[in-house]
Amino acid sequence: MTTPAAFNAGEPSIIGGGGGSITLVDGSTFCLSDSVGDIEQSTSHGLFYRDARVVSRWELRIDGHRPEPLSVLSPEAFTARFILRRPPRAGAADSTLLVMRERLVAGGLRETITLENLGREPTAVALDLRADADFVDLFAVKEGRAGHGRSEILVTDNELLLNDRSDSARGLAISSSEPPVVLPGSLSWRIVVPAGGRWQTEILAQPTLANQRVHAPLRPGERYESSEPGRKIEAWRDTATKLTAGDPVLTAVLQRTESDLGALQIHNDSHDGRTFVAAGAPWFMTLFGRDSLLTAWMALPLDVSLALGTMQQLAEMQGQRVDPLTEEEPGRIMHEIRRGPASGQVLGGETYYGTVDATPLFVMLLAETRRWGAPRDAVAALLPAADAALDWMSHFGDRDGDGFVEYQRATDRGLINQGWKDSFDGINDVAGRLAEAPIALCEVQGYVYAALRARAELAEEFGHAELATRFLDRAAKLQAAFAETFWIPERGWYAVALDGRKRRVDALTSNVGHCLWSGIATDEHAAQLVRRLSTPEMDCGFGVRTLASNMGAFNPMSYHNGSVWPHDTAITVAGLLRYRHIPGAIELATRLADGLLDAAAAFGGRLPELFCGFDRTRFPAPVPYPTSCSPQAWASAAPLLLVRSFLGLDPDVPRRTLTVLPHLPQRWGRVELTELRLGGSAIDLSVDGERVTASNLPEDWQLLTH
Repeated sequence: MTTPAAFNAGEPSIIGGGGGSITLVDGSTFCLSDSVGDIEQSTSHGLFYRDARVVSRWELRIDGHRPEPLSVLSPEAFTARFILRRPPRAGAADSTLLVMRERLVAGGLRETITLENLGREPTAVALDLRADADFVDLFAVKEGRAGHGRSEILVTDNELLLNDRSDSARGLAISSSEPPVVLPGSLSWRIVVPAGGRWQTEILAQPTLANQRVHAPLRPGERYESSEPGRKIEAWRDTATKLTAGDPVLTAVLQRTESDLGALQIHNDSHDGRTFVAAGAPWFMTLFGRDSLLTAWMALPLDVSLALGTMQQLAEMQGQRVDPLTEEEPGRIMHEIRRGPASGQVLGGETYYGTVDATPLFVMLLAETRRWGAPRDAVAALLPAADAALDWMSHFGDRDGDGFVEYQRATDRGLINQGWKDSFDGINDVAGRLAEAPIALCEVQGYVYAALRARAELAEEFGHAELATRFLDRAAKLQAAFAETFWIPERGWYAVALDGRKRRVDALTSNVGHCLWSGIATDEHAAQLVRRLSTPEMDCGFGVRTLASNMGAFNPMSYHNGSVWPHDTAITVAGLLRYRHIPGAIELATRLADGLLDAAAAFGGRLPELFCGFDRTRFPAPVPYPTSCSPQAWASAAPLLLVRSFLGLDPDVPRRTLTVLPHLPQRWGRVELTELRLGGSAIDLSVDGERVTASNLPEDWQLLTH
């Protein structure tokens, strides 16, 4: 996931803090620190608010020394407790001063520092917090272009005030419950902690806009469970489906999925608390067209309202005019929105539209959300946006009228590649040569095919039979043209793309798995794809590689040319199970899912954005990609797609049917979904082997298990 120009340089991020970084996130606010809790200068760490770094230095010193780390506990994605100790003094056998930093992120930062004297005599402590802010744009930090601080420092009796010299609208106020000595760049306390006693202070770092404190939902002394983020996550859990499995690894991963998706939600209070999901921490805490839509699709078994809110938000921002700077076009769904200091300096606005796949994904999700129970009137209100999206595909998307949707950036500032593999070198051929624009991606044609069928389904429900027939005819023609044009018979796979000269870009990539997921692949082609995806060149043992290991550009440590992306593997698994009648499809899907869950266990139950594509026979644990986002929305949601796919779970609320065709991996054991909300009904579903039980299913519903 990359972004262009002022939004990003089209490259994966470089985190200066190295290994052991701790990311806390609540909505669009996030904090990145080291394992001591420090935010050190000249790193990519910081507290970020509205896409700007509002804290660039936050270093705790005990008697002039850095505390020694003991442990970090993070019960929720928005809070952490850093357990530290004072370094042993010269001549002392050990330390007797326990230091705890309890941090909560929510529209700002609250940190409670506790000193506990475990010794037999009082101890004197010099406690210093060194703080600064540079107010640098998010992506200047991400790319290592942050430079030096630009803050104006004001000192009052009780507060340290920092203001952006280049933009007086931004600032930061730092205060403490225990009065400190405030100097430019630091807060200091001189303390005597009695034997067996404790000392505590609560520090609040609160962003300001136009010299006004932003509302920071951080009340003094409040435990994280009862804080606003805590209440928000509990409300999410109360409404979300409960998923459990006999396999403790899968259950733990699903619990982490629920927690992370809750923390990544952004609430739009101007629309009755409408929620949508941010793409991922630390660098993509904003609405992304493609990422947010795919995450919402995967999260449907948890909550339908997340998908509905995401589409409503995207529809409001749908393209209305032609603007080469932002690549806005009528009907186009945006790529991302940014509000940092540099967001409008190069591309002329906060919203960038340079994506080719978000627009068909929007139409696909609208029909799918209706099947999962979104209100009919809410879906009807979004039909004009869906039709505008389809019109974009036919005109602006299909630049040359050949029936395929392609992309080419409008200026030299936009993304070169505009599919999900959007790094500059993400699309290449067998020899490793880069494709030249305009580029028509194979998976995008699949999305368009699925979008046409989705719109036909909606047309049928809303009583437009003739319109439904027209969309189905268009889909059938696209499928036939795709099979003829993209299939490479001598290789046995689809070309990843057609280049600007309509030549097949012939590398074997994971993109073909998306062609299975969308249903555009013929059975004959699907059978050969199953065999190709089963090879060790594609299956590394922990998931599907983005590029086969025998391709010219293969690099297991690359961003898109040989790495493993969990969401990509989950989509491939879903595609394989769509073609479950093909020999070997279920077996390969099971092997890929097993590998992905083993990877999740190795990463502590949280799947990262991506990891290196080394073979499992070489390294028995997945090798981390050093700059991977975590938590990352579609990686967090990927296990939900695995569960849904192996359950064969396919509800159809308008037609009052619930289809469950299970092919569960043996290690999963019994899988249960409690309070699965479908329309106005809450259903309890359990699957044990081939046995399916659905409780609370309304009498007028039909359960289909064959």
